[in-house]
Amino acid sequence: VVASNKEAVVMLEAGCKEAPEDIVMEAIRRAHEVNQEVIALQEELIRELAKPKCQIESKSIDPELVAAISQFVDERLPYGISWRERAERDALISSLGKEALERFGERYPQKDIEEALRSELRRRIREKILREGRRPDGRKLEELRPISCEVGLLPRTHGSGLFTRGGTQTLTITTLGTPGEEQLLDGLSPEESKRFMHHYNFPPFSTGEAKKIGAPGRREIGHGALVERALLPVIPSEEEFPYTIRLVSEVLSSNGSTSMSSTCSSSLSLMDAGVPLKRPVAGVAIGLIAEEDGKSGKCALLTDIEGIEDAFGDMDFKVAGTSEGITAIQMDLKIPGVGFEIIEEALRRAKDARLYILSKMSETLSASRPELSRYAPKVVKINIDPDKIRFVIGPGGRVIRSIIQETKATINIEENGTITIGGPSEEAVKKALERIENITRDVEVGTIYTGKVTRIVDYGAFVELFPGKEGFIHISELADYRVPRVEDVVKVGDEIPVMVTGIDHLGRIVLSRRAVYHKLSQIKGARITQPPKSPRGKAR
Repeated sequence: VVASNKEAVVMLEAGCKEAPEDIVMEAIRRAHEVNQEVIALQEELIRELAKPKCQIESKSIDPELVAAISQFVDERLPYGISWRERAERDALISSLGKEALERFGERYPQKDIEEALRSELRRRIREKILREGRRPDGRKLEELRPISCEVGLLPRTHGSGLFTRGGTQTLTITTLGTPGEEQLLDGLSPEESKRFMHHYNFPPFSTGEAKKIGAPGRREIGHGALVERALLPVIPSEEEFPYTIRLVSEVLSSNGSTSMSSTCSSSLSLMDAGVPLKRPVAGVAIGLIAEEDGKSGKCALLTDIEGIEDAFGDMDFKVAGTSEGITAIQMDLKIPGVGFEIIEEALRRAKDARLYILSKMSETLSASRPELSRYAPKVVKINIDPDKIRFVIGPGGRVIRSIIQETKATINIEENGTITIGGPSEEAVKKALERIENITRDVEVGTIYTGKVTRIVDYGAFVELFPGKEGFIHISELADYRVPRVEDVVKVGDEIPVMVTGIDHLGRIVLSRRAVYHKLSQIKGARITQPPKSPRGKAR
């Protein structure tokens, strides 16, 4: 998505499948060209229909206060405002504010004093960057802050990754679930659910504040969506990896670019959990300090911006991707627009920084672990004949409910016959899988099975051939002689050999023990005789 004015690009949003920088740049150019057609139409409408603009008088700060604040800052900061430690810098700026209020509070409003001081600090920091190439923390323009990575910090979770870049630190936790635990979507989107989710938390303590934690705001929602978009191209498909994946990024310390830090910690966490990523993803933010008009004059691009550079700068250009290309872009501007040269150079610097960050991440973990965490649920997929789904579900859902209750597994059945089984342990999944395989296994007519008598009725007995597959043997087929009562030859719990002699039109299995005797007598050349009579005249 490219927003433009007549002269330059104003805003960028992108989700890419590891697109090279030159392809992305060409897309931006083409979009900007098409935007000119829309702008021409807007100008035509303005000429014909627009009303005169309202004239608004902007309130300016007293020039005497501006000059006094400038002199005050000269006295207090003769060597500028450049320190490597943000805490020291913040403390000094806070003390400056208090002193300024004490000195000028009687003559000028507090709001004007604070605004004048902020403007003066902004001007001095920007000038140092533009004229001397000196950033507030002492870095060079293309220099990244120190990076460190850790994985497996939280042993009971399915995966965890910690990424630290300067004063910005994020911890991401991976949780794997079964397909039935996908997030349900209730909106205008044609999608009904999503199996990959990233959630981002920005607690007050990450910026040294103490305040209540409320509902997710614009930052949480926007940054969470950006990281999710950046990672989506490398997430394995459901066929490759039949799990629901949820990431939660916790910002532990914030000094700029927490969304790109979350991208890095999320990649580490996913690999630590054993999710087979195509490639790890990293991200970096590129800033801009330009002359006040934002269209001409000197400018400086800043790699890996920190908080004060974001606040006093003109651009926040976030680029995430893999070693092969870009997966996500988000660009915000505070100036009227930027030209293609700046965007192209920002993409180049972002690539160089991204490759360096990926190399640092690989020193900790270069690829996904070969096995999942032992605490992760176990998931398997099988495919059955769609016509047999009704047997797995059973009348009124009794069969599938009994499997779930017995094994504690979750079972998801699709219309095409794909069944996904998930459970807290490998044993639970194996047990549920065995039950379903037995239910859907085809019995062959003419084959002898050893079954277990489960029920007895006056006219025969029900025999379980294997779990979930039951047949009926009529009293006349229990032996090769006349049986007066079923209980005379079998009882519940007996294991007996039976032959499948047929399957009726309702899918019921017809069994016979007489046929087994007949087949055995042919093999052995001898007839199985009926047992001797008991004193009461009944067969024993």
